[in-house]
Amino acid sequence: MIRLARPQTDDAELAEIAEVLASGYLTQGPKVEELEGMVAALVGTEHAFAVTSATTALHLSLVALGIGPGDEVLVPDFTFPATANVVVQQGATPVLVDIDLETFAMDPDDLARRVTPRARAIMPVHPFGLCADMDPLLAVAESHGLPVIEDAACALGATYHGRQAGSVGLAGCFSFHPRKSITTGEGGMITTSDGALADRIRLLRSHGGIREGGRFTFEAAGFNYRLSDILAAVGVAQMRKLDAFLAARRRIAAAYDAALAGFDRLRGPVTPEWATHTYQSYVVLLDEAVDRDGIIAALRDDGIETTLGTYALHAQPFFARTYDLRPGSLPNSHRAFTSSLALPLHGGMSDGDVARVVERLHSALDA
Repeated sequence: MIRLARPQTDDAELAEIAEVLASGYLTQGPKVEELEGMVAALVGTEHAFAVTSATTALHLSLVALGIGPGDEVLVPDFTFPATANVVVQQGATPVLVDIDLETFAMDPDDLARRVTPRARAIMPVHPFGLCADMDPLLAVAESHGLPVIEDAACALGATYHGRQAGSVGLAGCFSFHPRKSITTGEGGMITTSDGALADRIRLLRSHGGIREGGRFTFEAAGFNYRLSDILAAVGVAQMRKLDAFLAARRRIAAAYDAALAGFDRLRGPVTPEWATHTYQSYVVLLDEAVDRDGIIAALRDDGIETTLGTYALHAQPFFARTYDLRPGSLPNSHRAFTSSLALPLHGGMSDGDVARVVERLHSALDA
């Protein structure tokens, strides 16, 4: 079986975990602080806060901004539901925005059309490890006085005009899920250079308490979104390998690009001149006439794991029912949802694996 994704670990992670276990300090502690420092240094922000997932990173960011009932947050429709779920969990309304079909990212023109007086924030996604085109999104945000939170779950190590993902908006939120650039199993990170936002995140991440003189004073109804030192230890080892991980992903993506260049029933991922891509996923867009789910099934029968790119939220039962939406009402997102295909990509793949995926894909398309 050629797996869709597979995290790369070795004795370095085990050594870091052993150090934590020997210390007896298993909750948020010095390893979390070390991991936060490494991520802040990479991204180029003054602050980084480790949390339990990218979902809790997004949620905590919205809470810290004071977003709640009656507010609207603009999010791309083509994304994993967590991006919009955190808005719903705050009692706010996710306003779904169509995408640019070339990059799979939020369309600035559609964003501008959907801003209302109730808008409180914009939360673009960096899809599959490619930064959204942030300058036009930031222009819309600035014209309405709205903060921008980057859903950079897939994009640790990606750049936009030379700036690291997670440093372009007010804050960035990363995932350390096993399919991402680095992993801690489960985990995430918030990055920001805004001091007031950082203070609020710091307070809310740990029950809303301020510790002084060996006891807490609770200033807010906060959360327990802390990452443990055991998981952070895995992240520290992974961060030391990030450059190698990204180089391997880009090498495999280049091999796919070359092998798929002659295919006339699909389009490979696009990397604009202003971006560097992490290739968290290698997602192609099939012609509308191609049965994408049939391709997934055929490749599975051949021992190759693939999946859809991600979801069109407006076509999912909860969002359709709650916000009175119909499949196809955001046409580019719906097209991507029905026709995108993620091919296997991870650092353990060989050139032979890539050749086999391409050959079997070709056969499935011709069947």
